[in-house]
Amino acid sequence: MNIGQAARASGVSAKMIRHYEATGLIPEAARSYSGYRHYDERDIHTLRFIRRARTAGFSTAQIKQLLSLWHDRQRPAREVKQLAAVHLAELKERISELESMAQAVSQLMTHCHGDDRPECPILASLAGEDGAQAVIETRGASRPRARVRRSMPRGGQ
Repeated sequence: MNIGQAARASGVSAKMIRHYEATGLIPEAARSYSGYRHYDERDIHTLRFIRRARTAGFSTAQIKQLLSLWHDRQRPAREVKQLAAVHLAELKERISELESMAQAVSQLMTHCHGDDRPECPILASLAGEDGAQAVIETRGASRPRARVRRSMPRGGQ
């Protein structure tokens, strides 16, 4: 089947199939005499595997490892479980970070009147202006953490 048919059968877009091929996640597809990619059922099964792994939030590097383990029939299951455990810990960390960010944004929203006044504590906080009700800080590009810090007492304007 051609790339369009493979995309429909696997649920992975043709663009992503090309990307996976270019990055080495999947091997280069067989080509017809006219240069079109050709995929068989095994390729479709692999693409479905990748789609499900992506849906579960695994990174491309982790999917490479999972594919390698999947193809190795002699692999110990503990290696797969260990990889999944690391991924689960990463997911829980991201959830915690997102909850912190949501709490910070919620806190900012409580200080915004949401009326016709031009003053907006949300924008002031994001701009880092002095006298803002709250400030969202993020630390580290790879692991953002959200925290609300008051720069004025609660009774302030």
